Formats: sequence, structure tokens, C-alpha cells
Amino acid sequence: MSLPITREEALKLLEQHNKDKSDFIHYLESEAIMGALAKRLGEPEDYWKMLGLLHDVDWGITKGNSKEHLTKAPEILKNAGFDEKFIKIILSHGYGFDCAGLKDMKRAEKVEHALACAETVTGLIHAYALMRKSLEGMEVSGLKKKMKDKKFAAGINREIIMECEKLGLSLDEFFDIAIKAVQSIAKEVGF
Repeated sequence: MSLPITREEALKLLEQHNKDKSDFIHYLESEAIMGALAKRLGEPEDYWKMLGLLHDVDWGITKGNSKEHLTKAPEILKNAGFDEKFIKIILSHGYGFDCAGLKDMKRAEKVEHALACAETVTGLIHAYALMRKSLEGMEVSGLKKKMKDKKFAAGINREIIMECEKLGLSLDEFFDIAIKAVQSIAKEVGF
């Protein structure tokens, strides 16, 4: 699957529409996890990484009104040369949320579940790393305990993280993949 722009061009595209450093950390963590999932599942790594990197391309201009999230992304991505399939996958991570008319939509494709659970688990991993003051030595068992604690990172939708099972991965395996992926970019994301 060919991509119309390079990673460097994608980062510039993100910079045009996003100014918040914490948002960039989320994009980089999502990219790393999607790449690791693609590798594990035998999917196209560069394509999946680009989905992770650009999934919230319009967040910087819509986060003031979350209902508008993903309403600007299609035009931004189309102008960058992305096809309808890529754009549809990007929009799928908003399915079930009250944004861009996506509330009643359901994810069906493996890549859609991957993007949703990958970008969602970043919040849990990052919050746990902040609490621990490090990504180093993070273990699946500790992350599972934090997932079970509904008060910890309460805004993170645990059901979406469980979509990893739709990829044929157990929660333990998914957490292992995700933790290692984020650890591999620890410096880039401030750890």
C-alpha cells in the first residue's frame, strides 16, 4: 500500500494544525503501537504507522468543540493526497462517539479495531508511566491492575482497549506489544 506523503511530510502536516506538545506525544505513541501491531499481525507497517500518526490530524483545530473532531480531517487528508480508504479508517476511530456524525457507526475491519485500541491504550500507558515516573521496567501485570482500577485514568474507554481481541490478541499480548512500542520511543515522548 503506497502512501502519498513521507513521515517527515506527515509531521509537517500535523504541525500545521496542531501546536500542543502533549498531542504530538499521543500521535507518536499511536504511530509506534500501530507499527508494532502491523509487524505482529503481518500487515503493512508503514501504512499502519501513518494511520497512527495522522489519526487525530484535526484535533488541534477541533478540540475546543469535540463534536467537530474528525469533521476537518477528511479534507486535510484528501488535500495531502490520501485516498478514501485511508480517510475512512481514520474516521473509524471516532465511531461510537458524538463527533462528525459517527455515533451510530461500528468498526468492522481489523485495521479499524487496531487503530481504535492502539490510540486509546496510549492514554493508559502514558498515565501509568507518569505515575511511575518512567516507562522503564513497566510490566503487563502492573498495566492490567491500572486498567481494572476504573478511577485511574478514568476518561480512558476500557471497552475500546478490549477491541484488541478482535485482532486475535489477548489483552496481555496487546499490552506487551504496546508497552514495548512506547518504550522504544521513550526519549521522543519525554521519558
